[in-house]
Amino acid sequence: MTSRIKSVESFTIQIARQDEPYLGGPKPGESVNDAGYFVRGGNRTVYPTKDRTVICRIETVDGTVGWGETYGIVAPGAVRAIIDDLLAGFVIGRDPFDVTVIYEDLYDLMRVRGHDGGYYHDALAAVDIALWDICGKLRNAPVAKLLGGVRHTEIPAYVSGIPGPSLEARAAFAKSWLDQGFTQFKFASPHADDGVVAEFRALREALGPQAMIAADLHWTLTDVETVALAHKCLPYDPWFLEAVCKPEDVDGIARAAEHSPVPIAAGEEWRNVFDVRRRLEAGPLAIVQPEMGHTGITAFYRMGLVAQSHHRAVIPHATIGTGIFLAASLQVSAALQNVRAHEFQHSVMARNEPYIASALEVKQGHYIVPDKPGIGAEPSAQALETMVK
Repeated sequence: MTSRIKSVESFTIQIARQDEPYLGGPKPGESVNDAGYFVRGGNRTVYPTKDRTVICRIETVDGTVGWGETYGIVAPGAVRAIIDDLLAGFVIGRDPFDVTVIYEDLYDLMRVRGHDGGYYHDALAAVDIALWDICGKLRNAPVAKLLGGVRHTEIPAYVSGIPGPSLEARAAFAKSWLDQGFTQFKFASPHADDGVVAEFRALREALGPQAMIAADLHWTLTDVETVALAHKCLPYDPWFLEAVCKPEDVDGIARAAEHSPVPIAAGEEWRNVFDVRRRLEAGPLAIVQPEMGHTGITAFYRMGLVAQSHHRAVIPHATIGTGIFLAASLQVSAALQNVRAHEFQHSVMARNEPYIASALEVKQGHYIVPDKPGIGAEPSAQALETMVK
């Protein structure tokens, strides 16, 4: 008999930004409402002015504590209500080593009501990560070992988000990371005020021929526009184009992937293995980008294996969080054969480092995979004081 789950709790952590919101502040015509949200005109998507994340704490009867994390940047109360009001009652009393069975049981609870994504799976991701963390701690092993073994102890980290008021400033910013040993970069189209082609040109001139440069298009193009843009960018040797078409436009993404001379990447908004399967069956998508905060460990690993069975690369996405789901992402990435790189959010990691008890290491452009039991990261004392029940 192993230990049993005694309690499941969720919390919100809010981290103030002293400079500007993620990806920059509002542009002319974009205003912040009373709730602290504004809509970016470029991709018609809501953004908060403060970083927020949802933390899940699960404890066993013997006192072992597992930590999970999921998205809380918009309406974190919705995610927490699902954890506290629904999922917790079906987890308490269970054996944590039944983690994948628990994941499937929780998935099935709402699938016939159409909840195979969104906030429901964000909440499920937090619970799943915490359960795997407990399993690792009870076995005194990193989660990667429980998934079959550590294939990578280091993973290339690409610098994500290249801010600056001008092309020259952004190129200089990227060059400063190149000088620190980073060779992979991705810029976001909301920052590319002079256009995507000009951004590629400036970065290529600044970073040289060996650097790998990608662009996040934030779901703003059609398939035809994607292919046309890809041809215009070819002289600057793009690494990949990410999030080119609207997520629901499965056929459009497939056509873009089929006809683009530049590799197409997608997946940060996907929640489960079925999302990957239907995209890969639709067309030759080159890169799958699971986001641990949306998937949890169980789904992330399965998504990676499906990508591997299609001979596709996995380059995980990672965005706003304290670092707990980033640590979980590194654990799964360490066990997958087809992981090529991992996103590194420099502004988020630097700002949120005080909220992690054991700092995540990035050296010479590579993540160092944590080798501690579980996922290898826990909230710091400062985070515990900040968590709101």
